[in-house]
Amino acid sequence: MERGTTMEALKGAAVSAAIKEQVQNRLAELDGYIPTLAIIRVGEKPDDISYEKGAMKKMASFGLNVQSYTFPEDISDALFKEEFAKINADKAIDGILMLRPLPKHICEKDIEKMIDPAKDLDGISPENIAKVFAGDSTGFAPCTAEAVIEVLKAYNIPMQGKRVTVVGRSMVVGKPLSMLFVKENATVTICHTRTADLKAECSRAEILVAAAGRARMLDSAYAGKDAVVIDVGINVDENGRLCGDVDYESLEGIASMATPVPGGVGAVTTAVLAKHLVQAAARARG
Repeated sequence: MERGTTMEALKGAAVSAAIKEQVQNRLAELDGYIPTLAIIRVGEKPDDISYEKGAMKKMASFGLNVQSYTFPEDISDALFKEEFAKINADKAIDGILMLRPLPKHICEKDIEKMIDPAKDLDGISPENIAKVFAGDSTGFAPCTAEAVIEVLKAYNIPMQGKRVTVVGRSMVVGKPLSMLFVKENATVTICHTRTADLKAECSRAEILVAAAGRARMLDSAYAGKDAVVIDVGINVDENGRLCGDVDYESLEGIASMATPVPGGVGAVTTAVLAKHLVQAAARARG
């Protein structure tokens, strides 16, 4: 896509549509078999419910099945593990998405070890994480991290040899995404709350990724001239509106391209989930 003088919005809808086409082609190879996703939610957190609704809608639009499993916030650790083990072992379930974080009294680390790596579509199992860090593409990377790479590829933004700065070091986005960038031969800097002179580190980046989870934390002072800015954050501002980790409007005239929130990376994340589901089903069926 050609670049104009004004900042180009990297919208997720077009990327999602391209992934949908890949998914449809993969589905055609399954001889009429429709894969099933299990979404597991504990409690009634509004952002979990919102993500679940979005994922269910996306799966339906891609022609895939979804089973939703909801458990009360106060379910015991032992009972939740018992229920999780049943879903995990169910042959009719091709892939699992567990909404996190789980309530504090449930040991999330145990669940990460329990989940069948072949069904672990969001890359939470030690085996899939190890594969991502080893550059082994047979493992499932966390969907949001992979969505960032999908956006850059869809807009023909080169990563090889580029200076990439990732703000955030979580195992959900920051760390696995950094490894995916390394696989694309980028030169990666990981920043976090203890980084000295964050502005200087960010403004050196040719591709800047905000994944810190703080509303409008980064503005134009953090972006270098003509940088590509990818905003992974989903926050609610003081007016109750959805916003990212980046002050998007302030980037105009500085960044060459940026993802809006909403309508950017989030739209691609659930498409990647659908892609992983069909991959899991295809592998399970040989």
